[in-house]
Amino acid sequence: MASSSHRSLKYHVFLSFRGEDTRKTYVDHLYTALSNKSIYTYKDDQALPRGDSIGPSLLNAIKGSLIAIVVFSENYANSSWCLDELAHIMKCRKERGLIVIPIFYKVDPSHVRKQEGNFGRAFAEKKRGDDTKKDSWRQAIVDASTIVDASNIAGWVTDDLAHGYESEGIKLIVDTISKRLFPLYPYINEKLVGMESRLKSLNSLLDIESGGVHMVGIWGVGGSGKTTLAHFAYRHFSHQFDRHCFIGKIREKSAKRALEKLQEEVLSSLLKTDEKVQIVEEGQHKIASILSLSPILIVLDDVDDDSQIEALAGSHEWFGDGSRIIITTRDEHLLHRDNVKIYHVGLLPPDEAIQLLEKHALLKDKPPIEDYDTLSRRVISYADGLPLALKVLGSLLRGKEKKGWESALDKMKNIPNLEIIHTLKISYDGLEPNERELFLDIACFHRGNNVNHVMKILDACDFYPDDGIVLLRDKALITISDGMLEMHDLVQKMGHYVVRNQHPKEPEKRSRVWKTNEILEMCYNDSAMENNEIEAIRFGGNSSVFFKLVSNMKKLRLLLVDATEGAHDYSVQGVEAPSFLSNELKYIDYAYYPGSPFPADFQPRKLVVLMLPNTLQKELWQGCKVLPQLKELYLEDAEKLVSTPDFDGLPCLENLRLNRCSSLEEIDPSLGYRNSLVHVFVSDCENLRSFPTIFSLKKLKTLEIENCKELVEFPEIQASMDSLIKLYLRCVGIHVLPASSIGKYCTNLILLKLEHCIHLKRIEGNFQDLKQLENFELNGLFNLEKLPSKLFNSECSLKRLDLSDCQMEDGEIPGDVGELLNLTELDLSGNNFSRLPFSLLRLTQLKLLSLRHCYNLLELPECASSIDILTYGLQSLKSRKYDVFLSFRGEDTSKNYSSYSQKTMLILLGVWMNLNTL
Repeated sequence: MASSSHRSLKYHVFLSFRGEDTRKTYVDHLYTALSNKSIYTYKDDQALPRGDSIGPSLLNAIKGSLIAIVVFSENYANSSWCLDELAHIMKCRKERGLIVIPIFYKVDPSHVRKQEGNFGRAFAEKKRGDDTKKDSWRQAIVDASTIVDASNIAGWVTDDLAHGYESEGIKLIVDTISKRLFPLYPYINEKLVGMESRLKSLNSLLDIESGGVHMVGIWGVGGSGKTTLAHFAYRHFSHQFDRHCFIGKIREKSAKRALEKLQEEVLSSLLKTDEKVQIVEEGQHKIASILSLSPILIVLDDVDDDSQIEALAGSHEWFGDGSRIIITTRDEHLLHRDNVKIYHVGLLPPDEAIQLLEKHALLKDKPPIEDYDTLSRRVISYADGLPLALKVLGSLLRGKEKKGWESALDKMKNIPNLEIIHTLKISYDGLEPNERELFLDIACFHRGNNVNHVMKILDACDFYPDDGIVLLRDKALITISDGMLEMHDLVQKMGHYVVRNQHPKEPEKRSRVWKTNEILEMCYNDSAMENNEIEAIRFGGNSSVFFKLVSNMKKLRLLLVDATEGAHDYSVQGVEAPSFLSNELKYIDYAYYPGSPFPADFQPRKLVVLMLPNTLQKELWQGCKVLPQLKELYLEDAEKLVSTPDFDGLPCLENLRLNRCSSLEEIDPSLGYRNSLVHVFVSDCENLRSFPTIFSLKKLKTLEIENCKELVEFPEIQASMDSLIKLYLRCVGIHVLPASSIGKYCTNLILLKLEHCIHLKRIEGNFQDLKQLENFELNGLFNLEKLPSKLFNSECSLKRLDLSDCQMEDGEIPGDVGELLNLTELDLSGNNFSRLPFSLLRLTQLKLLSLRHCYNLLELPECASSIDILTYGLQSLKSRKYDVFLSFRGEDTSKNYSSYSQKTMLILLGVWMNLNTL
């Protein structure tokens, strides 16, 4: 039956019966059972409004019903009222498709069909007084008593049903009608776009047809349709349960009344009685003891606290086999319980978003407005798949002309719709104070940034992001995708609204400012006024008056300045730097800071991170400043920097990055004593001539120096560096590598890598003390005179060895390479030897051997069966070069390939060469 016809229906079921036979007995029980199953039923003494005449109201009730149940009893045919009713029922069956189901209550169905026995005598007596209707009555009786519908249901005989047990028989009847009824009469709402696919996914988790007790949580951002989906599922599945209830607005109700009242609501709804609960423990006991014996369906909507779940559905064991409990929440963490499945309500895809907008924004009797496609795309982009936003905006725009749409959309850029904002803000209101501050910082400054970078900033600001980020994600306020921190556009607007609403017209009184136009307005209007309100600011301009504004911010903790667009303005001589910087600052990322050192009275004892890309300073500050909390110092593209700070004043410094500091010739010697350092990275400092002697770097894990060609001496090491696991030098001008010193002091080194250090001539000593070394790479060392004959301890952990492009001749390959039993990769490419001086057969772990561009190699080495990949190159005596790349399974071929001639191997590979001169 079409949904349009359903809209004219008033009842699920119409009951036709003889009152004196069944009103207070069978029909009363049947009516109650139907009502308890949420089947809206017409019964003449229950449904008729006071004062209505029986005839017309009854006829309209029949027309307005989907199913008619005719209870034939002994005296049914003795009532002209019943017979007229039956005749009209059969007429509606023929004309309107009314479903008719007979029940034979203590009467033989054949007696009804043939009008025999007591039923026949009652009918004979009645028709004597009503000859004009006797034929239509008889036909109605015959037709009704012989109905067999598409489900093969020919009606029920109460004496035969459930062995004559009336209550069980009624239950079977009601269950059958319920299953027949709801597929025919689904919960249809034309505005529930996308609900069918969501319900299908939810149904797979509920698994209604299986046994056991299943709890499913529906989780998503506010306005995503969690309650709508839960209600849709409830209406779809409730007819399959004898007991079911939908407890809505739990968050709101819990704020106004105790949990005991919610327990009373659950019990009263399921038991159809007025239940009272004095304390929560009593309610838990009642739920567990009463509901554990039968399957039930419960929906707990808008849960926001663990205590609510504990009070209402604390355990699977509380409920009978086959029970299903659905919980909707904005907080995924609440669903992290034993055996609770989670369904995430995602945002609508574009096609469904368009459908939902059209349902709410377009009038059926009017054509779409001018430029509807363009304007609707703007709405879709703004709503970004959030159903609430599409509904609200669609309703707001309905009936408006093109200018009305344009005006509303322009307004929403700066003034968000409050209905949407307030719904989303519920999640924000439920946060603890620290999480609120963390969320606002993300919304105002950090959306779309790398999550690790953001975590660093938030940690510097004492927001404890390790827990806070997880909490915000659980509440669907943020997402993390491909390492980036994201949030829905409207969630971000909600965060902006919270901050701006502090002082709508006075940005200087807000806690955070980030809009360039507002900052510039403050610069020109209030730059000389002291400001004790702004805690965090991000500025993307290049106005010198901004420095005056910053100089008056006394409570600033976060300073983000990116002046890249107008960088040239900062290089102008005479530009004044801020005369004052807040000592409350915890994080500074300031691009193109002016040439002056930081103010003398700047003593940021809370500063954790200092990033100064493209700073124009020659020195950061004069003398030694004490920054006891500073952990990270990044100086990149600081072309004018000639000196680094005195590191004695940075007792907690962990990460130091000096990148492209082209004027820097030396690093302050105090760096060599900085025990707190963990990572040091120095790159492209083209005039750097020396690295401090290392006296005490006990915590240093990585030391990387790249593209510092004037650095001719390896850093002198005078003390143990047991924490160092990575040493990487690339394009550095050192002449000698003190291997023995490295082996003596860096005993836990795992990776040692030298690349393209073209001035390196020799390696002094060996690395036999590096027993933890796993990766050793020397490549591109074109001027290396000779490698030591013994480089490694045979017991070391070396897995990867790269000695490529070291110009090694015959006799120059360290002989102990063949003793590295843990080796899995060996790269000897680009060298000049003609054969390997050792056997590879002992290297049973070797998987990859590379001999590319070894053009003097005369024969392939015999390899162990473990090898998977061999890359190989050779050169003929006529100086014709060929590169051959072999890839094969060692276990299949390596035992045999040495017996092949090179020509045979190349033929096998499909490579044809003239090898006569080989």
